[in-house]
Amino acid sequence: MKEWDLSKLYQSFDDSSFTTDFNQIIKLQKQINTYRNNNDEKSLENYLVDLIKLNQLIEKVANYISLTLSVDTTNSIALKYSDQLDNLLASFVEDEVLNQQWISTFKLDSLKSNLIKEHLFILKEIQQNQKYTLDKKSESIIAHMQNTGSNAFSKLKDQLISSIEVTIEDQTYPLTSVLNMAYDKDREIRKKAYQAEINSYQDKEQAIAACLNGIKGEVLYTTKLRGYENELERTLINARMSKETLDVLLTVMQENLNVFRDYLKTKATALGYQNGLPWFELYAPVIEDHDSHPYEKSCQFIINQFSTFSEHLGTFAKKAIENNWIDVYPQSGKVGGAFCCNLHSIKESRFLLNYGDSFSDAITMAHELGHGFHGECLNDESILNSDYPMPIAETASTFCETIVTKAALKKANDQTKLSLLEDELSGATQVIVDIYSRYLFESRFFEKRETGALSVEEIKELMIQAQKDAYGDGLDHQYLHPYMWTWKPHYYYADCSFYNFPYAFGLLLAKGLYTIYQKEGSKFSNTYEKLLSLTGKMSLEDVCSSVNINLKDKSFWQASINTFKEDLTLYKQLLNKDVISQ
Repeated sequence: MKEWDLSKLYQSFDDSSFTTDFNQIIKLQKQINTYRNNNDEKSLENYLVDLIKLNQLIEKVANYISLTLSVDTTNSIALKYSDQLDNLLASFVEDEVLNQQWISTFKLDSLKSNLIKEHLFILKEIQQNQKYTLDKKSESIIAHMQNTGSNAFSKLKDQLISSIEVTIEDQTYPLTSVLNMAYDKDREIRKKAYQAEINSYQDKEQAIAACLNGIKGEVLYTTKLRGYENELERTLINARMSKETLDVLLTVMQENLNVFRDYLKTKATALGYQNGLPWFELYAPVIEDHDSHPYEKSCQFIINQFSTFSEHLGTFAKKAIENNWIDVYPQSGKVGGAFCCNLHSIKESRFLLNYGDSFSDAITMAHELGHGFHGECLNDESILNSDYPMPIAETASTFCETIVTKAALKKANDQTKLSLLEDELSGATQVIVDIYSRYLFESRFFEKRETGALSVEEIKELMIQAQKDAYGDGLDHQYLHPYMWTWKPHYYYADCSFYNFPYAFGLLLAKGLYTIYQKEGSKFSNTYEKLLSLTGKMSLEDVCSSVNINLKDKSFWQASINTFKEDLTLYKQLLNKDVISQ
């Protein structure tokens, strides 16, 4: 059993330092609130000093609680502290509104303090966003009402989805198990799972639709209340990304949908289908990978491949593995999936895996270690300058994933190559094509929600149309998925709409960076680390401009897409060699 070590944060909830830090959060917030009584440079500097301390403490306490819960979801002590911390942070809202209004009174460019200059970007960002901030009472009301509004709807949706049971041939399964059947090697199991899954939503669809309507209705109201033109504008401001960049990204995605439709049709033919790929075959393996990839073997492979990029990256992975930063295997009470938690306050990270000895598990580990390396490159920055926006969050992880995948392809036999390319193209199709369909769906949902709540049938029709527009003839239109809006959690985040295009941004930026790396070689590692170190204190355009990447240039994004064209060419060649039957 390989479990992570959280003792660098706290020994336990009984640790006196945990209680001390929890109480210190309250004291620091009270101290911070006193600085706004003066309008001098020293008070602003003191505010930043204590705000850094406060953020470090909140990060330590909050992540100790959340990391504990992620491997023991029923831990009653952690759940108690989680509620306490949520309520405490909600109580800070009114004072934070006043503090930000106070910051807006300063002429920041005229100040001499080095600490203020270091944080000039986020201070100016606060000033610029003031026009979207309501008075303290209104902000406090919204924060508290969300607990009985969008937050409550989101929790209800989670409960509804987690309670769904799917019946297949008189046997009942939880929904999560049935979703995993999409990867099963047996075609009949995949098809039956899909059909049973679709049927399982019908008893819950009205309630889930009410949750979605409620959340999106609240979002539209608060967006207008704060003075944004629309919810997309708010999303882009929070993403530190221009509408022009988004438009260029979406245009290139739309213009290259045929690349991925071609892949889907190629896969459909290989699996014996004539009218495009049925939805239940999206994740079907075209060939079975018989190689075993135990954790220790994958660790060494990842360290070796990371080291070919830079000694720093390889050393970081070795440090994470040897110092018990990773919780490796599935266990009872542990959440599913995988994630990285960067702990700036202690300059470390923690990684949750559910490792299962497949190569995809090794890729997942490389992906999460990439997130950790992003945090490593921000360790010399203030914690206030380490909070990067969602679109660039997937860049370092995808870059590291690419390093490992490309290395594996070089050494693999034809059968393994085909398996690796299938994983690569299938994943890219989800991030380009399905993400595009989700963007279309959410945009159209917001538009229709302006005039009232949507019926279940209207929502399903929007989802089907978005899938047709994105996937085109790549999918068999008799087998689409009208309920994809039910269990995807991203649609139910009131504070983070359009949680879709950032994935495409991160994937294509990473592929673009990898293309540059292939041209420049080892000297690119310094450029790469510089880019990651700037992600918390610049707009996305300025971050990329610092390494001579123009996000508004279609050719950059097209070069990224072209890497998948190369993968598809090799994929077709292997299929033509009839590797499947070998």
